[in-house]
Amino acid sequence: MSLSTHTQPLSGQREPARPGLPSARISVLGLALLTAWILGSAILETQGLSQGSLFGIGLLLGYTLYHARFGFTSAFRQLLSVGQGAGLRAHMLMLSVACLLFAPILSFGIGFFGVTPEPYVSPVGVSVLVGAFLFGIGMQLGGGCASGTLYAVGGGSAPVFITLLGFIAGSVIGAWHWGFWTALPALPPISLAESTGLGYGGALAVQLAVFAGIAGWTIWVARRKNPPVIKPVPSGKGWIRVFRGAWPLWVGALLLAGLNALTLTIKGKPWGITSAFALWGSKVAAAFGVDVSQWAYWSGEKAADLEKPILADPTSVMNFGIILGAMLAAAAAGTYAIRKVPGRIALASVCGGLLMGYGARLAYGCNIGAYFGGIASFSLHGWAWIVMALIGTFVGLRFRSLFGMKNPQPKDSVC
Repeated sequence: MSLSTHTQPLSGQREPARPGLPSARISVLGLALLTAWILGSAILETQGLSQGSLFGIGLLLGYTLYHARFGFTSAFRQLLSVGQGAGLRAHMLMLSVACLLFAPILSFGIGFFGVTPEPYVSPVGVSVLVGAFLFGIGMQLGGGCASGTLYAVGGGSAPVFITLLGFIAGSVIGAWHWGFWTALPALPPISLAESTGLGYGGALAVQLAVFAGIAGWTIWVARRKNPPVIKPVPSGKGWIRVFRGAWPLWVGALLLAGLNALTLTIKGKPWGITSAFALWGSKVAAAFGVDVSQWAYWSGEKAADLEKPILADPTSVMNFGIILGAMLAAAAAGTYAIRKVPGRIALASVCGGLLMGYGARLAYGCNIGAYFGGIASFSLHGWAWIVMALIGTFVGLRFRSLFGMKNPQPKDSVC
Protein backbone atom coordinates (compact mmCIF):
# COMPACT_ATOMS: atom_id res chain seq x y z
CA MET A 1 0.00 0.00 0.00
CA SER A 2 2.00 2.93 -1.21
CA LEU A 3 1.21 6.61 -1.03
CA SER A 4 0.18 6.52 -4.67
CA THR A 5 -2.71 4.20 -3.79
CA HIS A 6 -3.62 5.33 -0.33
CA THR A 7 -0.94 5.64 2.34
CA GLN A 8 2.51 4.70 3.48
CA PRO A 9 3.38 1.07 2.78
CA LEU A 10 2.81 -1.10 5.82
CA SER A 11 4.30 -4.40 6.92
CA GLY A 12 5.65 -6.42 4.05
CA GLN A 13 4.41 -3.96 1.46
CA ARG A 14 7.21 -1.64 0.59
CA GLU A 15 7.71 1.39 -1.52
CA PRO A 16 10.92 2.41 -3.28
CA ALA A 17 12.52 5.43 -1.72
CA ARG A 18 11.63 8.70 -3.41
CA PRO A 19 14.51 11.09 -3.90
CA GLY A 20 13.61 14.44 -2.38
CA LEU A 21 15.16 17.84 -2.84
CA PRO A 22 18.01 18.23 -0.36
CA SER A 23 16.78 21.66 0.73
CA ALA A 24 13.25 20.37 1.34
CA ARG A 25 14.59 17.36 3.21
CA ILE A 26 16.73 19.54 5.44
CA SER A 27 13.80 21.88 6.12
CA VAL A 28 11.48 19.05 7.17
CA LEU A 29 14.23 17.42 9.22
CA GLY A 30 14.97 20.70 10.95
CA LEU A 31 11.30 21.28 11.70
CA ALA A 32 10.92 17.78 13.12
CA LEU A 33 14.03 18.11 15.28
CA LEU A 34 13.00 21.53 16.57
CA THR A 35 9.47 20.37 17.36
CA ALA A 36 10.73 17.25 19.12
CA TRP A 37 13.20 19.32 21.18
CA ILE A 38 10.59 21.92 22.20
CA LEU A 39 7.93 19.36 23.03
CA GLY A 40 10.37 17.07 24.83
CA SER A 41 11.67 19.98 26.91
CA ALA A 42 8.12 21.02 27.83
CA ILE A 43 7.25 17.47 28.88
CA LEU A 44 10.38 17.11 31.01
CA GLU A 45 9.85 20.49 32.67
CA THR A 46 6.14 20.10 33.42
CA GLN A 47 5.65 16.34 33.77
CA GLY A 48 8.99 14.94 34.83
CA LEU A 49 11.45 12.27 33.72
CA SER A 50 8.96 9.39 33.56
CA GLN A 51 6.75 11.19 31.05
CA GLY A 52 9.80 12.44 29.17
CA SER A 53 11.06 8.87 28.90
CA LEU A 54 7.76 7.79 27.38
CA PHE A 55 8.04 10.58 24.83
CA GLY A 56 11.49 9.28 23.94
CA ILE A 57 10.12 5.76 23.55
CA GLY A 58 7.42 7.18 21.28
CA LEU A 59 10.09 8.77 19.08
CA LEU A 60 11.86 5.41 18.79
CA LEU A 61 8.59 3.62 18.03
CA GLY A 62 7.76 6.05 15.23
CA TYR A 63 11.25 5.83 13.80
CA THR A 64 11.12 2.02 13.89
CA LEU A 65 7.61 1.75 12.45
CA TYR A 66 8.52 3.97 9.52
CA HIS A 67 11.85 2.37 8.60
CA ALA A 68 10.56 -1.19 8.99
CA ARG A 69 7.24 -0.26 7.32
CA PHE A 70 5.83 -2.40 10.11
CA GLY A 71 2.09 -2.45 10.18
CA PHE A 72 -0.91 -4.70 10.48
CA THR A 73 -3.34 -3.66 7.77
CA SER A 74 -1.37 -4.86 4.77
CA ALA A 75 -0.19 -7.98 6.62
CA PHE A 76 -3.80 -9.06 7.08
CA ARG A 77 -4.73 -8.01 3.53
CA GLN A 78 -1.87 -9.89 1.91
CA LEU A 79 -2.62 -13.03 3.89
CA LEU A 80 -6.31 -13.09 3.03
CA SER A 81 -5.92 -11.87 -0.57
CA VAL A 82 -2.99 -13.89 -1.89
CA GLY A 83 -1.78 -16.06 0.97
CA GLN A 84 1.38 -14.02 1.65
CA GLY A 85 2.08 -14.56 5.35
CA ALA A 86 5.42 -12.78 5.80
CA GLY A 87 3.78 -9.91 7.67
CA LEU A 88 1.87 -12.22 10.03
CA ARG A 89 5.03 -14.23 10.72
CA ALA A 90 6.70 -10.96 11.72
CA HIS A 91 3.79 -10.42 14.12
CA MET A 92 4.38 -13.86 15.64
CA LEU A 93 8.06 -13.05 16.17
CA MET A 94 7.13 -9.73 17.76
CA LEU A 95 4.59 -11.36 20.05
CA SER A 96 6.96 -14.18 21.01
CA VAL A 97 9.69 -11.78 22.09
CA ALA A 98 7.17 -9.52 23.84
CA CYS A 99 5.78 -12.46 25.83
CA LEU A 100 9.29 -13.56 26.78
CA LEU A 101 9.89 -10.06 28.15
CA PHE A 102 6.44 -9.44 29.65
CA ALA A 103 6.36 -12.71 31.62
CA PRO A 104 9.21 -11.90 34.05
CA ILE A 105 8.28 -8.21 34.22
CA LEU A 106 4.70 -9.03 35.26
CA SER A 107 5.67 -12.00 37.41
CA PHE A 108 8.29 -10.15 39.45
CA GLY A 109 6.76 -6.65 39.25
CA ILE A 110 9.75 -5.04 37.56
CA GLY A 111 9.09 -1.33 37.18
CA PHE A 112 10.79 2.06 37.22
CA PHE A 113 9.79 5.40 38.75
CA GLY A 114 7.86 3.60 41.45
CA VAL A 115 5.34 1.93 39.14
CA THR A 116 4.07 -1.61 39.49
CA PRO A 117 3.47 -3.05 36.01
CA GLU A 118 0.02 -4.44 35.34
CA PRO A 119 -1.12 -6.69 32.49
CA TYR A 120 -3.72 -5.46 30.05
CA VAL A 121 -6.54 -7.95 30.62
CA SER A 122 -10.10 -7.05 29.58
CA PRO A 123 -13.47 -8.83 29.40
CA VAL A 124 -14.42 -10.87 26.36
CA GLY A 125 -17.94 -10.06 25.31
CA VAL A 126 -20.21 -8.66 22.65
CA SER A 127 -18.46 -5.29 22.67
CA VAL A 128 -15.04 -6.84 21.95
CA LEU A 129 -16.35 -9.06 19.17
CA VAL A 130 -18.28 -6.27 17.45
CA GLY A 131 -15.58 -3.67 18.00
CA ALA A 132 -12.74 -5.78 16.62
CA PHE A 133 -14.88 -6.73 13.60
CA LEU A 134 -15.59 -3.06 12.84
CA PHE A 135 -11.91 -2.22 13.34
CA GLY A 136 -10.92 -4.89 10.81
CA ILE A 137 -13.21 -3.34 8.19
CA GLY A 138 -11.97 0.15 9.03
CA MET A 139 -8.32 -0.82 8.63
CA GLN A 140 -8.86 -1.77 5.03
CA LEU A 141 -10.77 1.40 4.19
CA GLY A 142 -8.72 3.84 6.25
CA GLY A 143 -5.41 2.67 4.89
CA GLY A 144 -3.80 1.80 8.20
CA CYS A 145 -4.24 0.54 11.72
CA ALA A 146 -3.73 2.69 14.82
CA SER A 147 0.08 2.57 14.74
CA GLY A 148 0.10 2.71 10.94
CA THR A 149 -2.07 5.82 11.01
CA LEU A 150 0.30 7.64 13.35
CA TYR A 151 3.50 6.80 11.51
CA ALA A 152 1.96 7.48 8.10
CA VAL A 153 0.80 10.90 9.31
CA GLY A 154 4.34 11.54 10.49
CA GLY A 155 5.58 10.51 7.05
CA GLY A 156 3.37 13.12 5.37
CA SER A 157 0.47 10.94 4.17
CA ALA A 158 -2.47 13.26 3.52
CA PRO A 159 -5.07 10.46 3.17
CA VAL A 160 -4.13 8.99 6.52
CA PHE A 161 -4.30 12.41 8.17
CA ILE A 162 -7.96 12.35 7.15
CA THR A 163 -8.16 8.84 8.61
CA LEU A 164 -6.78 10.19 11.88
CA LEU A 165 -9.49 12.84 12.07
CA GLY A 166 -12.14 10.17 11.49
CA PHE A 167 -10.40 7.96 14.05
CA ILE A 168 -10.69 10.68 16.70
CA ALA A 169 -14.35 11.32 15.87
CA GLY A 170 -15.16 7.61 15.98
CA SER A 171 -13.40 7.29 19.34
CA VAL A 172 -15.55 10.07 20.79
CA ILE A 173 -18.75 8.44 19.53
CA GLY A 174 -17.56 5.12 20.98
CA ALA A 175 -16.92 6.78 24.34
CA TRP A 176 -20.43 8.27 24.18
CA HIS A 177 -21.96 4.82 23.59
CA TRP A 178 -19.62 3.09 26.04
CA GLY A 179 -22.27 2.45 28.69
CA PHE A 180 -24.57 0.63 26.26
CA TRP A 181 -21.92 -1.73 24.90
CA THR A 182 -20.27 -2.61 28.19
CA ALA A 183 -23.66 -3.54 29.66
CA LEU A 184 -24.04 -6.35 27.10
CA PRO A 185 -23.12 -9.96 27.99
CA ALA A 186 -19.43 -10.61 28.57
CA LEU A 187 -17.09 -13.01 30.26
CA PRO A 188 -14.96 -11.61 33.07
CA PRO A 189 -11.35 -10.65 32.28
CA ILE A 190 -9.43 -13.88 31.72
CA SER A 191 -5.64 -14.07 32.05
CA LEU A 192 -4.13 -17.24 30.63
CA ALA A 193 -1.45 -16.88 33.31
CA GLU A 194 -3.46 -15.92 36.39
CA SER A 195 -6.98 -17.23 35.71
CA THR A 196 -6.08 -20.73 34.56
CA GLY A 197 -3.50 -21.84 37.12
CA LEU A 198 -0.81 -22.09 34.46
CA GLY A 199 1.23 -19.23 35.87
CA TYR A 200 3.34 -17.04 33.62
CA GLY A 201 5.72 -19.87 32.77
CA GLY A 202 2.96 -22.21 31.64
CA ALA A 203 1.06 -19.49 29.77
CA LEU A 204 4.28 -18.47 28.04
CA ALA A 205 4.89 -22.03 26.84
CA VAL A 206 1.34 -22.33 25.53
CA GLN A 207 1.44 -19.03 23.65
CA LEU A 208 4.87 -19.70 22.14
CA ALA A 209 3.52 -23.00 20.82
CA VAL A 210 0.51 -21.21 19.32
CA PHE A 211 2.74 -18.58 17.69
CA ALA A 212 4.87 -21.32 16.15
CA GLY A 213 1.75 -23.07 14.91
CA ILE A 214 0.41 -19.91 13.28
CA ALA A 215 3.76 -19.20 11.61
CA GLY A 216 3.85 -22.78 10.31
CA TRP A 217 0.29 -22.44 9.03
CA THR A 218 1.20 -19.33 7.01
CA ILE A 219 4.05 -21.27 5.40
CA TRP A 220 1.64 -24.10 4.54
CA VAL A 221 -0.79 -21.59 3.01
CA ALA A 222 2.02 -20.02 0.98
CA ARG A 223 3.03 -23.37 -0.46
CA ARG A 224 -0.53 -23.99 -1.58
CA LYS A 225 -1.20 -20.53 -3.01
CA ASN A 226 2.28 -19.60 -4.23
CA PRO A 227 1.91 -15.91 -3.30
CA PRO A 228 3.94 -13.12 -4.92
CA VAL A 229 7.35 -12.52 -3.43
CA ILE A 230 7.86 -9.36 -1.40
CA LYS A 231 10.43 -7.22 -3.15
CA PRO A 232 12.89 -5.45 -0.86
CA VAL A 233 13.12 -1.70 -1.06
CA PRO A 234 16.37 -0.38 -2.61
CA SER A 235 18.38 0.65 0.40
CA GLY A 236 21.72 2.00 1.47
CA LYS A 237 24.37 -0.28 2.87
CA GLY A 238 26.11 -0.30 6.21
CA TRP A 239 25.32 2.32 8.84
CA ILE A 240 23.66 4.61 6.30
CA ARG A 241 20.75 2.17 6.28
CA VAL A 242 19.87 3.27 9.82
CA PHE A 243 18.95 6.68 8.39
CA ARG A 244 18.23 6.14 4.71
CA GLY A 245 16.91 2.69 4.07
CA ALA A 246 14.31 0.04 4.76
CA TRP A 247 14.79 -2.27 7.72
CA PRO A 248 13.90 -5.98 7.60
CA LEU A 249 10.61 -6.85 9.23
CA TRP A 250 12.34 -9.00 11.83
CA VAL A 251 14.32 -5.98 13.02
CA GLY A 252 11.10 -4.03 13.44
CA ALA A 253 9.51 -6.96 15.29
CA LEU A 254 12.37 -7.20 17.79
CA LEU A 255 12.54 -3.46 18.41
CA LEU A 256 8.77 -3.06 18.84
CA ALA A 257 8.67 -5.94 21.32
CA GLY A 258 11.53 -4.47 23.32
CA LEU A 259 10.08 -0.96 23.32
CA ASN A 260 6.68 -2.25 24.42
CA ALA A 261 8.31 -4.09 27.32
CA LEU A 262 10.19 -0.91 28.27
CA THR A 263 6.89 0.98 28.13
CA LEU A 264 5.39 -1.54 30.54
CA THR A 265 8.16 -0.93 33.09
CA ILE A 266 7.88 2.87 32.91
CA LYS A 267 4.18 3.47 32.27
CA GLY A 268 2.97 0.51 34.30
CA LYS A 269 0.82 -0.64 31.38
CA PRO A 270 1.59 -1.90 27.86
CA TRP A 271 1.79 0.42 24.88
CA GLY A 272 -1.58 1.80 23.79
CA ILE A 273 -2.74 4.39 21.28
CA THR A 274 -6.46 4.94 20.90
CA SER A 275 -7.47 6.03 24.40
CA ALA A 276 -5.68 9.29 23.60
CA PHE A 277 -7.93 9.81 20.57
CA ALA A 278 -11.01 9.57 22.78
CA LEU A 279 -9.42 12.05 25.19
CA TRP A 280 -8.49 14.57 22.48
CA GLY A 281 -11.89 14.41 20.85
CA SER A 282 -13.78 14.59 24.15
CA LYS A 283 -11.82 17.67 25.19
CA VAL A 284 -12.75 19.32 21.90
CA ALA A 285 -16.40 18.33 22.37
CA ALA A 286 -16.32 19.74 25.90
CA ALA A 287 -14.91 23.01 24.56
CA PHE A 288 -18.02 23.25 22.37
CA GLY A 289 -20.32 22.77 25.32
CA VAL A 290 -20.89 19.01 25.30
CA ASP A 291 -21.01 17.66 28.87
CA VAL A 292 -18.87 14.59 28.25
CA SER A 293 -18.33 14.13 31.99
CA GLN A 294 -21.81 12.57 32.14
CA TRP A 295 -20.80 9.75 29.82
CA ALA A 296 -20.15 6.38 31.43
CA TYR A 297 -16.74 6.21 29.75
CA TRP A 298 -15.51 9.26 31.68
CA SER A 299 -16.74 8.08 35.07
CA GLY A 300 -14.58 6.64 37.82
CA GLU A 301 -10.79 6.86 37.41
CA LYS A 302 -11.05 8.28 33.90
CA ALA A 303 -12.90 11.38 35.09
CA ALA A 304 -9.67 13.00 36.27
CA ASP A 305 -8.12 12.65 32.79
CA LEU A 306 -10.52 15.26 31.40
CA GLU A 307 -9.24 17.86 33.84
CA LYS A 308 -5.55 17.21 33.32
CA PRO A 309 -3.46 18.79 30.53
CA ILE A 310 -2.82 16.64 27.47
CA LEU A 311 0.88 16.34 28.28
CA ALA A 312 -0.04 14.62 31.54
CA ASP A 313 -1.54 11.72 29.57
CA PRO A 314 1.13 9.05 28.89
CA THR A 315 -0.62 7.70 25.79
CA SER A 316 -0.91 11.16 24.22
CA VAL A 317 2.76 11.88 24.88
CA MET A 318 3.77 8.61 23.23
CA ASN A 319 1.50 9.28 20.25
CA PHE A 320 3.13 12.68 19.70
CA GLY A 321 6.49 10.94 19.85
CA ILE A 322 5.45 8.35 17.28
CA ILE A 323 4.34 11.02 14.81
CA LEU A 324 7.54 13.03 15.25
CA GLY A 325 9.73 9.91 15.17
CA ALA A 326 8.22 8.90 11.83
CA MET A 327 8.62 12.45 10.56
CA LEU A 328 12.31 12.39 11.50
CA ALA A 329 12.74 9.05 9.73
CA ALA A 330 10.94 10.23 6.58
CA ALA A 331 12.87 13.49 6.47
CA ALA A 332 16.23 11.79 6.96
CA ALA A 333 15.39 9.29 4.21
CA GLY A 334 14.19 12.01 1.84
CA THR A 335 10.78 10.35 1.46
CA TYR A 336 8.58 12.90 3.22
CA ALA A 337 5.91 14.01 0.76
CA ILE A 338 2.36 15.38 0.88
CA ARG A 339 0.17 14.62 -2.10
CA LYS A 340 -3.29 15.46 -3.34
CA VAL A 341 -6.05 13.16 -2.07
CA PRO A 342 -8.61 11.84 -4.57
CA GLY A 343 -12.21 12.29 -3.49
CA ARG A 344 -13.08 8.61 -3.16
CA ILE A 345 -9.92 7.95 -1.16
CA ALA A 346 -10.78 10.83 1.19
CA LEU A 347 -14.24 9.34 1.71
CA ALA A 348 -12.74 5.91 2.39
CA SER A 349 -10.36 7.49 4.88
CA VAL A 350 -13.21 9.11 6.78
CA CYS A 351 -15.25 5.89 6.85
CA GLY A 352 -12.27 3.79 7.84
CA GLY A 353 -11.25 6.17 10.59
CA LEU A 354 -14.76 6.31 12.05
CA LEU A 355 -15.02 2.51 12.09
CA MET A 356 -11.61 2.07 13.69
CA GLY A 357 -12.21 4.74 16.31
CA TYR A 358 -15.61 3.37 17.26
CA GLY A 359 -14.43 -0.24 17.12
CA ALA A 360 -11.36 0.40 19.25
CA ARG A 361 -13.43 1.86 22.06
CA LEU A 362 -15.84 -1.08 22.04
CA ALA A 363 -13.01 -3.64 21.91
CA TYR A 364 -10.90 -2.15 24.73
CA GLY A 365 -8.20 -1.19 22.28
CA CYS A 366 -6.81 -1.48 18.79
CA ASN A 367 -4.17 -3.57 17.05
CA ILE A 368 -1.66 -2.24 19.59
CA GLY A 369 -3.55 -2.11 22.88
CA ALA A 370 -5.85 -5.12 22.41
CA TYR A 371 -3.92 -7.34 19.97
CA PHE A 372 -0.25 -6.63 20.75
CA GLY A 373 -0.61 -5.55 24.38
CA GLY A 374 -3.43 -7.96 25.17
CA ILE A 375 -1.74 -11.09 23.86
CA ALA A 376 1.62 -10.06 25.33
CA SER A 377 -0.24 -9.70 28.66
CA PHE A 378 -1.63 -13.24 28.22
CA SER A 379 -5.20 -11.92 27.98
CA LEU A 380 -7.88 -13.97 26.25
CA HIS A 381 -9.45 -10.79 24.87
CA GLY A 382 -6.35 -10.24 22.69
CA TRP A 383 -6.96 -13.55 20.94
CA ALA A 384 -10.65 -12.78 20.50
CA TRP A 385 -9.67 -9.43 19.01
CA ILE A 386 -7.41 -10.86 16.30
CA VAL A 387 -9.95 -13.49 15.23
CA MET A 388 -12.70 -10.90 14.79
CA ALA A 389 -10.35 -8.36 13.19
CA LEU A 390 -9.37 -10.92 10.54
CA ILE A 391 -13.05 -11.59 9.83
CA GLY A 392 -13.59 -7.84 9.56
CA THR A 393 -10.60 -7.61 7.23
CA PHE A 394 -12.15 -10.24 4.96
CA VAL A 395 -15.31 -8.14 4.74
CA GLY A 396 -13.36 -4.89 4.36
CA LEU A 397 -11.49 -6.25 1.34
CA ARG A 398 -14.84 -6.51 -0.46
CA PHE A 399 -15.59 -2.84 0.24
CA ARG A 400 -12.30 -1.44 -1.03
CA SER A 401 -13.32 -1.61 -4.69
CA LEU A 402 -16.21 0.78 -3.95
CA PHE A 403 -13.61 3.47 -3.30
CA GLY A 404 -11.32 2.62 -6.20
CA MET A 405 -8.77 0.75 -4.07
CA LYS A 406 -7.23 -2.47 -5.31
CA ASN A 407 -6.38 -5.63 -3.42
CA PRO A 408 -3.24 -7.67 -4.10
CA GLN A 409 -3.63 -10.23 -6.89
CA PRO A 410 -1.75 -13.52 -7.29
CA LYS A 411 -0.01 -12.30 -10.43
CA ASP A 412 1.14 -9.05 -8.84
CA SER A 413 4.50 -8.50 -7.24
CA VAL A 414 4.31 -7.17 -3.71
CA CYS A 415 6.62 -4.29 -3.00
